Amino acid sequence: MTSSVLLSSMGLQCKQSFVRPMFRFCLLANPILNTVLLYEMYRGAGEENFFAYVALGAGLMAVWSAICFSSAGDINRERYSGTLALLFAAPAGFPAIVLGKILGNTFLSLASIGISVATAALLFGVPVAVASPGYFLLALICALAAFTAFSLVIACLLTLSRRTELYMNCIEIPLILLCGFVYPVSALPTWLRPVSYALSPTWAVELLRMGVWGVADPTAFGRKLAVLLALTALSALLALALFRAIDRQVRILATLEVR
Repeated sequence: MTSSVLLSSMGLQCKQSFVRPMFRFCLLANPILNTVLLYEMYRGAGEENFFAYVALGAGLMAVWSAICFSSAGDINRERYSGTLALLFAAPAGFPAIVLGKILGNTFLSLASIGISVATAALLFGVPVAVASPGYFLLALICALAAFTAFSLVIACLLTLSRRTELYMNCIEIPLILLCGFVYPVSALPTWLRPVSYALSPTWAVELLRMGVWGVADPTAFGRKLAVLLALTALSALLALALFRAIDRQVRILATLEVR
């Protein structure tokens, strides 16, 4: 039952998302523009591995934008369409439906990485080289799981909010900067780094770059992977607890649509 709900929700979400002009911009145009921007930023910085920071960074920025707008924007769209309460009361379960929506947008957003890589290679001649493809693939799978779990928490926090659009636009760029999508976390102020390392996307980005550069120390990769999996599991548990708290509040107050 749950698997069929997830697949149905994913399929419907993919169709609905792709017909929206803003999502198509995030999916298709955003990675191209991000790639050009990052290349110009790093062209004179002395960085030799443009793929790790330009192509990969631009692709991950587009992936996060798509997932971020999914977790926040879709809740808001359902509310203004008058269907949020129906989804919440559906026998299939609200968490499964929301998870399917996020997975659908996550699946679509993978195209952004390919577009960024193609743009960097065709426009700027950036060599597409992944030194440790096995580690990179493992890191990519875990990164997508981490982004999904993190987005579930955001979706939960914004389910009862009436300022979804404001928060959605406020969290996108700060998270990109805070989690090292554009530059290493070591470039952040010392007092801000603990906040960065408390977020799972930071570890996901570091693991992906290790896969691109080549994993010389598998033990270090394993330690960072363990931290990422722990933070992903913590995000999933937090999302589950928030779903239960929201369910209890909605059933008592019955104000999901109007409050």
